[in-house]
Amino acid sequence: MDYRMLERTIGQGGETAVLFGAAVAALEDVTSGRRELRAVYHPLGFFCLPVLRDGDEGVCVHVFEPGTSDRVELTTSPVHCHSWELTSFVLYGEVGNLRSRVCQDPVQPTHRVFQVHSSPSGVDEIQPTSRLVRCEPGPEQTSARGQVYRLPAGAFHSTVVPSGSTAATLVLGRSLPRHSDLSLGPVDGTGHRVVRQTCDAAQTARTARSALRRIHGQHPE
Repeated sequence: MDYRMLERTIGQGGETAVLFGAAVAALEDVTSGRRELRAVYHPLGFFCLPVLRDGDEGVCVHVFEPGTSDRVELTTSPVHCHSWELTSFVLYGEVGNLRSRVCQDPVQPTHRVFQVHSSPSGVDEIQPTSRLVRCEPGPEQTSARGQVYRLPAGAFHSTVVPSGSTAATLVLGRSLPRHSDLSLGPVDGTGHRVVRQTCDAAQTARTARSALRRIHGQHPE
């Protein structure tokens, strides 16, 4: 997996076959056992397969399947922003990117801003800040198979996949200095810790096989 090559391919509006090929190769490495990668139940309700971690750059495959969100408990809200700039290529299905308008409002706030500190061990330390804000829904961009959407670091948003449907994305991320991972939570929320659940080898392989079949236009068994 070559981050810079994928970034150039997307930036130049290049062949989508290259992007599909990179995702397929990574998933086949998992299903064949060539890589001992383990998927993670992401708190936002999808399987995350961390394909590449190289300094400030990373590549993941995100797989959205019905019922995945039931496996984890979301302790803040779906509205969040990243410390990294995101480029997402849709492998199949439809993925909505709902931007949010967030402004300071200490008088009639709807949310408090929480800072998320994630460790390599899979533990998220979620700490309240003094920022009280009002959050209102902004524009939604829906992307389908073969399309790309981008999101700058620090932009509040949530990901929307229609209920009962499936989707997957190839996600490129580059961390930027002076940005933090943030989430909106209850005004009176307190600090807490969340331990991300790692899938076993069998579940990881099932997830990868399901994604491969759908990429190839087949319905999973």
